[in-house]
Amino acid sequence: MGCEDWRNKLDLYADGELSPAEASQLSAHMRSCAACAASALERVQLKRSVAVAGTRYQPSAALREKITKTVATKPRRGFGWQWRILAVPALLVLIASVAVNWYVGRESARRQRVYSELADLHVAALASATPVDVVSMDRHTVKPWFQGKIPFSFNLPELQGTEFTLLGGRVTYLAQTPGAHLIYQVRKHEISVFIFQDRGAETATLSSGPTHTVSFNMENWTQGGLRYFVVGDVSTGDIQALSKLLWDAK
Repeated sequence: MGCEDWRNKLDLYADGELSPAEASQLSAHMRSCAACAASALERVQLKRSVAVAGTRYQPSAALREKITKTVATKPRRGFGWQWRILAVPALLVLIASVAVNWYVGRESARRQRVYSELADLHVAALASATPVDVVSMDRHTVKPWFQGKIPFSFNLPELQGTEFTLLGGRVTYLAQTPGAHLIYQVRKHEISVFIFQDRGAETATLSSGPTHTVSFNMENWTQGGLRYFVVGDVSTGDIQALSKLLWDAK
């Protein structure tokens, strides 16, 4: 497939609408085509800018209070005290339902925002001509490179005897919080591993476990005050195998 054919699929790739097979083929093409890689990166950056702009306005407490007061207007006199007795519990139930739905919706939107941003970081790294800043398959080289660049340390697993290869790492950011972005390879597929301190509101309330977003499988968990994310267009088995290696790392 030529560049023109792939360029027609870049928007689908950025939105995670390609099949895993096509996404993998396009990723392989971008590693040898700087023009397509640059175009994909532009689309990912535009997508992230639009997402940020869409979350700039959040309803204030004052607005919610105003809406509540509007709903709780005084009933007409003709209904009498019986209406008031029935109306108050109904109003409380309505307010509680609105509050619960608002909270659940906000938390769901925050989780989706985190997963979408990580997927974008993964795509952007693969589309970049320099996906890592420290290039090494040696964990004893990659881990010390992060010292002084991020406010925490972490352990990396020994990969001898496994199908995984460490390609290197870079410093990345999630909601302006610095963290480590490591890239592993398994059977010509790249997997991103993100590590952040589990303190910010963006990650502290996330439930651990596997998930799927756009074209990627994901796994996330907390360990030693850190939040780990494993992202890739590989099978859930590969994601879980690498996750276990990271969990057991000493």
